[in-house]
Amino acid sequence: MYEIVAEDGKAKSAHVTTVHGTVETPVFMNVGTVAAIKGAVSTEDLEQIGTQIQLSNTYHLHVRTGDETIKRLGGLHKFMSWDRPILTDSGGFQVYSLAGIRKIKEEGVTFQSHIDGHRIFMGPEESMQIQSNLGSTIAMAFDECPPALADRSYVEASVQRTTRWLKRCKEEMARLNEKEDTINKEQLLFGINQGAIFADIRKAHAEEISELDLPGYAIGGLAVGETHEQMYEMLEATVPHLPRNKPTYLMGVGTPANIIEAVDRGVDFFDCVYPTRNGRHANIYTKYGKINLMNAKYELDQRPLEVGCNCPTCRRYTRAYVRHLLKAKEMLGMRMCVIHNLYFYNHLMELIRDAIRTHTFAAFKEEWICSLHSGSVDDVK
Repeated sequence: MYEIVAEDGKAKSAHVTTVHGTVETPVFMNVGTVAAIKGAVSTEDLEQIGTQIQLSNTYHLHVRTGDETIKRLGGLHKFMSWDRPILTDSGGFQVYSLAGIRKIKEEGVTFQSHIDGHRIFMGPEESMQIQSNLGSTIAMAFDECPPALADRSYVEASVQRTTRWLKRCKEEMARLNEKEDTINKEQLLFGINQGAIFADIRKAHAEEISELDLPGYAIGGLAVGETHEQMYEMLEATVPHLPRNKPTYLMGVGTPANIIEAVDRGVDFFDCVYPTRNGRHANIYTKYGKINLMNAKYELDQRPLEVGCNCPTCRRYTRAYVRHLLKAKEMLGMRMCVIHNLYFYNHLMELIRDAIRTHTFAAFKEEWICSLHSGSVDDVK
């Protein structure tokens, strides 16, 4: 169930009620690719920093440890001791990211495992079966993510195939949700809009898949080589043609500025590896831009990672100490940075929701976009 509770321009804040709890949007989904957040972050940590929903990867969990094994262990929620919603992507992004070791046919895609090289076939039915075995709250449809700068003829054929695959996904999920041994009989299916940077293809595809009346819709194939301006143009061309009374998910995006701009265009759900990946490499998010703790100027800096931040790291530790841990290659330093960055992203979403609900989002956006690009983080005392 999706209920819009506030609107401010095109920006919207909603409640998404699922079998695993309610998600308030706009929301950032922490990326736990293999049922864990990289950086030694535990379930307790995620609960403490206000995580509402996590994302895990269908392909990676299929090849290791195996979705059938996870089903025997009670499903992904029980496996990782997480009782809040989980979204699983479909494996479709690996059609893009593993382009050198896969072959696409109408039936599906043959992969070469990145772990041991063995051949894997995955089509719509296989993807739905794997995600059903995992028991996630939201399952993503199996699609092809064409390169952003692909030729128009290729994109047109790809999008048509993605639509055919989506219909097969819908049929298979309905079948699986009726099976007696299915872990989550209320698993939700989100369809994915594609079209690279062709606005007319995006629009037509959005209108076509909207007719399937799915619980939610995603916009895929962005942040894969196009400019930020092209991304925003595609959102403006696409979002108005997806159901406003359903959640809209921008896949794999992005920076804090990207998220604010996308919310302004009507997007609800986001995920990105930036906060964890950057945290593991000593890059810290703040309202005034990123800082790199490895810089020598932080050696004696006794301020928290971000002045005024209430995350577990900033409440207790200094830049100088966390930098020392990173220089000493202590895992604790990496963990502290990741926790801060995830808190930053989740807290940013709280502020966005508050701004929409108080009808101050335009002013909020102007202030934050300006501050994020100011480069004045070290001037803040």
